[in-house]
Amino acid sequence: METTTAKSVAHGGNDVVPDPKEIAGDDDGHPVDVEAGIIHGGAAASAPPTPCLTRARQRLVSLDVFRGITVALMILVDDVGGVVPAISHSPWDGVTPADFVFPFFLLIVGVSLAFAYKRVPNKVLATKKAILRAVKLFLVGLMLQGGFFHSLHDLTYGVDIQKIRLMGVLQRIAIAYLAVAFCEIWLRVSSGGDIGSGCTLIRRYHYQMFVGLVLVVAYLVVFYGLYVPDWEYEVASSPNSTDVKQHVQVKCGVRGDTGPGCNAVAMIDRSILGIQHLYTKPVYLKTKQCSMNSPRNGPLPADAPSWCEAPFDPEGVLTSLMAIVTCLIGLQIGHVIVLYKEHQERILLWSIPSLCLLTLGFSLHLFGLRMNKSLYTLSYSCVTTGAAGLFLAAIYLLVDVNGYKRLFSPMEWMGKHALMIFILVACNIAPLLIQGFYWRQPKNNLLKLV
Repeated sequence: METTTAKSVAHGGNDVVPDPKEIAGDDDGHPVDVEAGIIHGGAAASAPPTPCLTRARQRLVSLDVFRGITVALMILVDDVGGVVPAISHSPWDGVTPADFVFPFFLLIVGVSLAFAYKRVPNKVLATKKAILRAVKLFLVGLMLQGGFFHSLHDLTYGVDIQKIRLMGVLQRIAIAYLAVAFCEIWLRVSSGGDIGSGCTLIRRYHYQMFVGLVLVVAYLVVFYGLYVPDWEYEVASSPNSTDVKQHVQVKCGVRGDTGPGCNAVAMIDRSILGIQHLYTKPVYLKTKQCSMNSPRNGPLPADAPSWCEAPFDPEGVLTSLMAIVTCLIGLQIGHVIVLYKEHQERILLWSIPSLCLLTLGFSLHLFGLRMNKSLYTLSYSCVTTGAAGLFLAAIYLLVDVNGYKRLFSPMEWMGKHALMIFILVACNIAPLLIQGFYWRQPKNNLLKLV
């Protein structure tokens, strides 16, 4: 994956998936670009690289650092969020540091795809590779978050297929990855020569931007226009008896509701995925209406709404449209890196759109369109995507422009091994291993020090 000039930083790595060149090669040991169907081999590959070519094949270190910081933030909010609710996921409206993690990952995926599909001589082969990769990632997510792995204090394993959770973090990344990969493979206007101004960039990728606009409009039309009727669900009659169920009815009969019980997002998930396949511990259990210990989980108040114990998936079907939009914006940032030579041009073309998104998002929030991660509202998408773009620009300025790479080397390492770290955390493998070493009594383990 080379850039067009020596001054460009080429290889930005991938998202939480391993680098294709790390897992494939041709018969002569030359790396294979499994994304675009290119084999970098032959006489040219065996020739000693020139200093110019070596510089052109450098990784975009700032992207690895950004990914590593996001992974570290994910671990922090997962482990400390229960103790410090201010950094845990917002119970409903509003945002906290935890709510920025997932959009950051999506933007990183989009940036990476601009490198992976910089040259696509065989679109059909590239499409097949993208589908295969997305399926693999979806299956990994299904294994990690479908319910197969249980909590630290539950030594049983396995899950009833009829109740397995179908969506999750990696599943949504897989969906966004596949959709944006299709856009990059099939929906760009090929043109030679220098890219020129930002308007030229828009002309080259206007089909992709149009797709993003269509997805936003489709989300808004469905979210605010779809009628949500009354519905019901089953809940265990007592905590000690999961066999005896009672039916709970939720009164709705509205359109455009943004509350936890009667929104179109949940209705679509119940209709398409099935209520038995949704997340059973929704974040709104920490709201004041559903918890006496809000913003922490706690006993239900006596006057708790009927929807409090209803399953709800924060990575559902409708909200995945906005997740794809975030990934598409990341793709455009990746285009800037690939096509522009000067650091100043890149930072300017990142920062201005990111500031506009940030301003638009806060304005929408102030005028009533609240930021909400669970619903992936337009204001939430704008604010988190804009913040991600500015954060990446700042890291790029520090690491790739001013050369402070050694300072961020731990984050760079975490960014290069993001999938491995995610698996260790998501499956509780890391905490279980740490708990295995203790002094005299099992309770005196390393987790106690943490």
